[in-house]
Parts: sequence; structure tokens; C-alpha cells
Amino acid sequence: MEVSWQLVRHEGTDALTLGRLAEAAGVTKPVVYDHFGTRHGLLAALYRNFDKRQALILDAALAASEPDLESKAHVIAANYIGCVLAEGRELPDVLAALSASPELAAIKKECQQSYIAKCLKVLSPFTPTKPLSKAALWAMLGAADALSNAVFTGDISEADAYSELRGLIIAMVGRA
Repeated sequence: MEVSWQLVRHEGTDALTLGRLAEAAGVTKPVVYDHFGTRHGLLAALYRNFDKRQALILDAALAASEPDLESKAHVIAANYIGCVLAEGRELPDVLAALSASPELAAIKKECQQSYIAKCLKVLSPFTPTKPLSKAALWAMLGAADALSNAVFTGDISEADAYSELRGLIIAMVGRA
């Protein structure tokens, strides 16, 4: 996986083929083909790898946070922006490649739905009379993606992105 991320970082996703990965990793092509099957399988594995790492970081931070809305919103916002930025340009490239096929788009959607379910579970105690709507949670995720991308491209600061996302989360819960 690390070699795959390095290839994307240095050469972009277009250069990420199973043959190129085998060469860069110093293994034979059958090893890579047996492990990933196809290029789509490799891209899916990369995204799942990112998603798993993000989930572990978020879970640990949430467990260590105070049990109030402001703390939970802080953790969600800071970790989303931070995890995306920590990946560098590799993640947007993999995300773009994931949109190239219905199979890969389904994997991305599955990971997004898992993230939304986690946020719903964390934020639900603060909306005891009315649950958060799916639309609100999808809007939060879209905002998180857009803000992370704007930081990545240098259009806004990381602090501004964090502050805006945290505020959006608190406002979303307040509306419910």
C-alpha cells in the first residue's frame, strides 16, 4: 500500500498500474495481480486504506474528547480537515479515479455512508427530540470535502476551514 501511495504522490493516479506497482515494489506482476486483481481493485484498496486510517484516528479523538457538542464538533471538523490534508495531493487523485467507474463510486459511497453513520451516532445525543436529517449530514460531508479541497489548493487557510466546518456542524445540530 505504501508503494502505491508513493506512486500516486510522485506520478499521479494515471501512472498507477499493477505492472508499475510491481516494478516499484520489486515484486513480480503475479504477486500484485493476485493481491489486487485489477487496477480498480488497487484503487478501491487505496481508498479503503485511507478510510480505515481516518476512522481509527477519528474514533480515538472522539473517545478522548469531552461529552459536549462543541468538543464533538471540534473533533469531527479538525480530524476531517487534518486527515485529508495529511494525505496531500494523493487523496484527491484517488477520489477522482474512484468516480471513473460505478463499481468504484459504490465503494466511495459505502465509505461516505459509514462516515455519516458515525457522525449521526456521535451527534444524536445533542438532538434528542428530532434526529438529524440525512440531507443535513450529506451537506456536512460535502462542506467538509469542499473546505478540505479549498485548503489544499491554497484558497483558504486550514484554520478558516476548520472554523467554518465546526460552525456548520454546531448549526446543523442546532437546527434539529
